[in-house]
Amino acid sequence: MPKGIISKAITTLIALVWFVNGLFCKVLNYVPRHQEIVSEILGVTYAAPLTTAIGISEVIMAIWVISGFKSRMNAILQITIICAMNFLEFLLVPGLLLWGRWNAFFALVFVGLIYYNEFVLKKQSRP
Repeated sequence: MPKGIISKAITTLIALVWFVNGLFCKVLNYVPRHQEIVSEILGVTYAAPLTTAIGISEVIMAIWVISGFKSRMNAILQITIICAMNFLEFLLVPGLLLWGRWNAFFALVFVGLIYYNEFVLKKQSRP
């Protein structure tokens, strides 16, 4: 399978992760644990609107990923956000995470996929 097709499939997968986590888990609150995490870290007073804002930001990230606009800057931003968010959650609320401290492992796998897609696959498929 050509590397360009693989890269497009991975890009779609990455965008879907952002979209599902943003819209369904946070904006529509189908996974209340996300609001609990925000509440524990940032306080209960504004947890609901902040969780919604984070979810909307994730939906926007999904759109940006699919658009391909400034994809390297996008990949660096994704990696930075994922690492920062998971570092904070690892330290502050490991008991609220789906897989506890193992969430950090899955986050690193996702970061690796983003890096590989942007800085290895896309580089190889460019003329």
